[in-house]
Amino acid sequence: MKKILFIAIIALICGTLSAQNTLQNQFSNQFGSSASGIDRNNYDRNGNPIDTTAVNDASTIPIGLTSWKIDARFGNRTEVPVDTLQHGFQNTNDTGGPTGHYTYLGNLGSPRIAHVFFDRKDASQFFFFDPYDYTVLQPQDVTYTNTKSPFVNLTYYKQGSSRDGEERFKAYFAVNANKRMGFGFNIDYVYGRGKYAHQSTALFNGNLFAYYLGDKYNMHFSFINDNLKVAENGGITDDRYVSAPLDMAEGGRTYANSEIPTNLTDIWNHSTGYHAFLTHRYNLGFYRDNPNENDTTTTQVFVPVTSFMHTVKVDIAKRKYISQNEVQNREYFLNNFLPDIDQDKTDYLAVKNTFGISLREGFNKWAKAGLTAFVSHEFRRFTMTDTLSGNPGQRIPTDYTENVISVGGQLIKEQGKMFHYNVTGEFALIGEDAGAFSVEGNGNMNFRLFNDTVRLEANAYIKNLNPTFYYRHFHSKHYWWDNNDLSKIMKTRIEGKLSIDHWRTQLKAGVENITNYTYLDNTSVAEGGGEESETPVSYLNNVGVAQHSGSIQVFSASLRQDFKLGILHLDNEVTYQTSSNQDILPLPKLVLYHNLYLSFGLAKKVLKVEMGADVRYFTEYYAPDYAPAIGQFYLQNKDTRYKLGNYPLVNGYINLHLKRTRIFLMMYNLIQGQGEHSYFFAPHYPLNPRLFKIGISWNFFD
Repeated sequence: MKKILFIAIIALICGTLSAQNTLQNQFSNQFGSSASGIDRNNYDRNGNPIDTTAVNDASTIPIGLTSWKIDARFGNRTEVPVDTLQHGFQNTNDTGGPTGHYTYLGNLGSPRIAHVFFDRKDASQFFFFDPYDYTVLQPQDVTYTNTKSPFVNLTYYKQGSSRDGEERFKAYFAVNANKRMGFGFNIDYVYGRGKYAHQSTALFNGNLFAYYLGDKYNMHFSFINDNLKVAENGGITDDRYVSAPLDMAEGGRTYANSEIPTNLTDIWNHSTGYHAFLTHRYNLGFYRDNPNENDTTTTQVFVPVTSFMHTVKVDIAKRKYISQNEVQNREYFLNNFLPDIDQDKTDYLAVKNTFGISLREGFNKWAKAGLTAFVSHEFRRFTMTDTLSGNPGQRIPTDYTENVISVGGQLIKEQGKMFHYNVTGEFALIGEDAGAFSVEGNGNMNFRLFNDTVRLEANAYIKNLNPTFYYRHFHSKHYWWDNNDLSKIMKTRIEGKLSIDHWRTQLKAGVENITNYTYLDNTSVAEGGGEESETPVSYLNNVGVAQHSGSIQVFSASLRQDFKLGILHLDNEVTYQTSSNQDILPLPKLVLYHNLYLSFGLAKKVLKVEMGADVRYFTEYYAPDYAPAIGQFYLQNKDTRYKLGNYPLVNGYINLHLKRTRIFLMMYNLIQGQGEHSYFFAPHYPLNPRLFKIGISWNFFD
């Protein structure tokens, strides 16, 4: 199957490239200002300036190639750099994130959760996709490209053998049909066989996109498909198989990774999703002269004054929990509500329409800034197994439907060089979420200081959120709850950021207050043991929803400071955070990332080389446990919990960049397992041992 898919993609790309000469003159780069007022296309992902004047070197953005993303509510565009950069390429396939901000289960593509709190997102309605944000795309994550000639990127990552290795293949293609219309696709296939038993991952994500950028009519469309199949092993039975292997061997040979016993076998979580998204608008305005400084001719450009917009989003998702060993289920789980079936299913359908009218910035006497008003309607349907009334032993699929009508507005200032802001509010009038609201704002200011540009940015929000459906209702093989009395969650955050490019400095600090924090709790029940029993205490697994009625405060501060001395570089990121309730919302106090490397050119600087080592580290804390029967992270059992962390994950690497090709070689987890808890980020889920990784990426755009 993989070979057929790969051959088909290559054939499509080759066929498209042959037509590039007919498209050379079909290009337009008509864009408004970005939300921040900064030309983000001139900076890479690390905030470093990019030379956009070169066209022969793939390390820069060639003239005629521009990319952007859109916001999912209004379809406003924000330019983003094209991913052709060398620096950090070796970390683009790290489930823990490029600077190690995530707790995960070890294997490539495994579920993860940010241990840096400000990186966490609100739970989505179908929260089974949330732990896979490593690969799962939302409409606002899709990259659209306007290109002078077809643009293609192929990337391949490889580690290990066909028995326990990991692979990832990514393809991105974009082409213009004419100067206003473009389309393309993106494919991302992750296959992690796993170093330990029963932990394989197979994640396929693909999307098609299209856009039209006319004077009066604009449109963006995307269709996303997700297919995630993950084997669940419940972690290894005893951490000492990794942290103290000689003790477990009892004088014999130590266990190979694949031989270490796990808590579960024959269990899978399989989630699929289909997501269609369309946002379009019609602009009213006028044409004005746009004299070309390099020519004597005068052209006409369209100036939008008022816009009418419509956005529709359709989500169809299914989740199957497959369990084929009933003896194991009775020994591991407290409850077995559906003993007669081996596939527990839940389905989700949502359709959301948003209509709005926008008075564009600077052209209405009633709104010097841009002003938008909108109304939205969302229909949601959830299907789960339920009990027949009067027949508690019989189960049937049951639909739960919800409707929500909301109104809101946006005030935005994008024009000008010094000060910009964006404030958006929404209030749910009718339906399941009635009374919920959110007000979010961000702004930035740019000014000169000591012959350098300083950027000050701030963002803040206040949200009153209804807990998502699966926190209120969930029926499954092992977990079952109906929480009709949950209160709304109140969240307030304020955060600021200072950036000075010349000093290579970025400082962020923020605070958040949460009332009625809602979370998944560990409600496992002890079995056996006792003072007179020779049988040790064991716990039958169970999960429930809990809500903390008081307030929890989180403070976070992060400093990013990079240094350079000739060819020697040292990149640093230090994050300090604290939670006022470590029992309910545990967080590591310190999260560190350091990268020491040499950067130089060979062969008249045609071949660019980076070689060095980086380290990820966080202090000990009660890291969240993982519940395989629901595919979510939750609190550790209070009776058996222990702290994880205080382990430096060190990777050595070489990056090579030759024109349009990027290659990295990496030795992962160099120090492999020093310390009391060795290399565990989540309880009973060890990271991969020391191993060798490679990656290669090709860019084609001429």
